[in-house]
Amino acid sequence: MKIDHPETNKLMRNIVLIGFMGSGKSTMGRILQKKIGYRLIDTDHAIEQEQGMPIPQIFEQHGEEPFRNMETSLLKKLIDQRCHNHVISTGGGMAVREENQLLLRELGFVVWLHCTPKDILAHTSNSNHRPLLQCDDPMAAITSLLEERNPMYEKAAHLKINTNGLEFDEITCGILESARYHFGSA
Repeated sequence: MKIDHPETNKLMRNIVLIGFMGSGKSTMGRILQKKIGYRLIDTDHAIEQEQGMPIPQIFEQHGEEPFRNMETSLLKKLIDQRCHNHVISTGGGMAVREENQLLLRELGFVVWLHCTPKDILAHTSNSNHRPLLQCDDPMAAITSLLEERNPMYEKAAHLKINTNGLEFDEITCGILESARYHFGSA
């Protein structure tokens, strides 16, 4: 299944997945990759490769702000390289910076995968590689971070999909139909 438009223009034809940690970005990225044959870039994995250490260690050794700088740098690099025909799964805080919101939209069709705090906690509770949730009350941290980040996700996204109660096939179909329209009308 191809979603490319035959004309060439400045628009980068990538599908960019944003949303809170545990919202399904990595899983959806792999599903979309298989479905449409685009290459997959997971920004957290790319940063881990570049830095030679896992995200929790980056946070521990350098802090959150330097990590956010690494995210911005990666987005700029992908744009400078004219990255095309990729599914890009981002880290949960990628859209926190206003600069990144603009870069994400320049990079491609931005899809915000949204779910409830309860679902996020269920998806992340067995994980120890999420530094911002390593606290006494992860639900309070999730709720607070979502309250802060949701407006940022909204500014960055072309499409918001509430994933609660949806099967992956339904989400995939929604993303691909919307991307076709987006790329076709650009």
